Amino acid sequence: MRSIIFDLDGTLADTSGDLLKAANACFRDMGVGDMLGAADAGTALCGGRAMLTLGLERMGQVADPDLLDRYYPYLLEAYEAEIDTHTVFYPGALDAVAALSAEDFKVAVCTNKPEYLARKLLKSMGALDLFGSLIGADTLSVRKPDPETLREAARRAGGDPAHCLMVGDTITDHSTARSAGVPSVLVTFGPNGADMAALAPDALLHEFAELPTIAARLLA
Repeated sequence: MRSIIFDLDGTLADTSGDLLKAANACFRDMGVGDMLGAADAGTALCGGRAMLTLGLERMGQVADPDLLDRYYPYLLEAYEAEIDTHTVFYPGALDAVAALSAEDFKVAVCTNKPEYLARKLLKSMGALDLFGSLIGADTLSVRKPDPETLREAARRAGGDPAHCLMVGDTITDHSTARSAGVPSVLVTFGPNGADMAALAPDALLHEFAELPTIAARLLA
């Protein structure tokens, strides 16, 4: 069975606003004001530690691993408390998921967001039941770009790990697909969209309406 495996942050949904807000809560706790803004959306979609590192650099501090370890749980708590205030699905994302399911593709999510947060976000936005499986950063003993995350997402959704593709927005997603030996589809509408062509994926996705056709072609 063919399956489509989606990244979450920056691919299905723009989560940057809520992520940046959580990071800024950490900087306020450090006694400074907000260090990150909307222009840092690309960093937000690279994860909590990337945001903390950028903010600390702007404060003139070295991103000490111990400091990152101390504030990362604080960031997760702040994010969980207001996980869907600013988050929106990209236009057509859920329509594409529904269309793929109607064409007998299995659909799943494979993200480096902790599973409990990914599950909470999708549930709060009414989309969790649209996906056959969800693999987060801590679901397995490995995380993306390890190909087993992609393969297990396909298996749990009822698909064939050798007959799937990855839809993502970063080099991590691209590398995951390449390591698994399956097609890579990268979106161009996220904060880092202009950089995706240079990775030479199997397809670039400019809008979700194109995805069913791309999937049928790549998984023929």
